[in-house]
Amino acid sequence: MKIAIDAMGGDHAPKEIVLGVLKAVNAFSDIEVVLIGDENKIQQYSQSHERITIIHTEEKIEATDEPVRAARRKKQASMVLATQEVKEGRADACISAGNTGALMTSGLFVVGRIPGVERPALAPTLPTIDGKGFVLLDVGANADAKPEHLYQYAIMASIYSEKVRGIHQPRVGLLNIGTEEKKGNELTKQTYTLLQNAPINFVGNVEARDLLDGVADVVVSDGFTGNVTLKTIEGTALTMFSMLKEQLTSSLSAKLAASVLKPKLLDLKKKLDYSEYGGAALFGLKAPVVKAHGSSNANAIYNAIRQTRDMVNSQMATVIQSAIDKQE
Repeated sequence: MKIAIDAMGGDHAPKEIVLGVLKAVNAFSDIEVVLIGDENKIQQYSQSHERITIIHTEEKIEATDEPVRAARRKKQASMVLATQEVKEGRADACISAGNTGALMTSGLFVVGRIPGVERPALAPTLPTIDGKGFVLLDVGANADAKPEHLYQYAIMASIYSEKVRGIHQPRVGLLNIGTEEKKGNELTKQTYTLLQNAPINFVGNVEARDLLDGVADVVVSDGFTGNVTLKTIEGTALTMFSMLKEQLTSSLSAKLAASVLKPKLLDLKKKLDYSEYGGAALFGLKAPVVKAHGSSNANAIYNAIRQTRDMVNSQMATVIQSAIDKQE
């Protein structure tokens, strides 16, 4: 299996990208990686390895670039070339920590959508208290959605949770303002009816306050609501750790207490660390396209590669295609 990786995308590229790749090829003997980016910069951190190759390009898509325009005009950008490797069959999947909108555009127009999938969905796995995590989608591929789109999201994420995450009969919840069946707007009410008859383990409406308690293995939403939920969870976690750090360094006694609590605090931080779960998969495309977090370190890249490897091995696109065909 070969995975194409945008070596120039993200806040810490190419160093953390390369270090993550080195860790992955040493851990998984069945993968090859093609790094795409400035060869001189990549080789500053790379080691000679028989399963790592480099495609040189000096063009890249910046975080500040307008996504659609950049993806269409910068044909030699590292991200675009990574998706091109997939389209032309030289790679089985691709990963980038770069501009999210540009990756979604490249994935959609270069890799292509699975026939029958109306809209792709961006789906990260977020942490829960029990450490199992849950898949949230859509978190921004489409700000607006129809009930039929959310229905397809639920089917795709249920397949992913079972085939890749190894969850038997994953519980699928619909993000809403209450748990009662009749709650919500027209979108959620119509979606609820569709999901009741879907070939999934639908557990009904779920509220945002219960997400980190592990109320469901898959949580479905329109892209606008999902993105707000994702950013709220991320922001709250960062703020709480910042406040905790401030309090634990405010005095000598607090510092002494912090030294005792440090192992437990590190365990808690790891449990809430997005990088332990990999990246956000773009569901509905003909091959796996994974968006790693923009601030990804080597560990996050390693886990994104592990996740992508599992998606390829489980033939995610083929299984989703079969499921969508059965619904038509």
